[in-house]
Amino acid sequence: MDRLDARQYKERPGSGIAVVLDNVRSAHNVGSAFRSADCFKADQIWLCGICATPPSAEIHKSALGAEDSVPWHWAADTMEAIRALRADGYTIVSAEQTTESVKLDKFTPRPGCKYAVVFGNEVDGVSQEVVDASDFSLEIPQYGTKHSLNVSVSIGIILWQLHFQLC
Repeated sequence: MDRLDARQYKERPGSGIAVVLDNVRSAHNVGSAFRSADCFKADQIWLCGICATPPSAEIHKSALGAEDSVPWHWAADTMEAIRALRADGYTIVSAEQTTESVKLDKFTPRPGCKYAVVFGNEVDGVSQEVVDASDFSLEIPQYGTKHSLNVSVSIGIILWQLHFQLC
């Protein structure tokens, strides 16, 4: 099926997309983040705060080995990750509903720009400190009675859109 192995994945050119998990409490959601990050060629994942880290049977159950292909880092505090990514040239984006958020279907990434997208805790979302430190927020338009998605679903939707537009 012409798939990359973990070594080839790490050697490929960067996509300009990084994922940051801000206190995501479910190891299954962390595993799903790895799997979506691998699928859409993310450069790296930052696991912050209470996030589970590999090796973990629960992460592996949903990541299916993607935790071995996608480079990852851990930070005790999400702001530490934000500072490191900003220093590496990433634009920081919170996946969050705010009064000034940009709707995902209206967002056009700048060519050559790198984006680090922060996804938040299953209950509280992205912390206000991180939203305030972000360059802007992206919001997935929703048309039903609910105004939130599972974090792993949000990751898949946003990564697909960014990959589609940047790669």
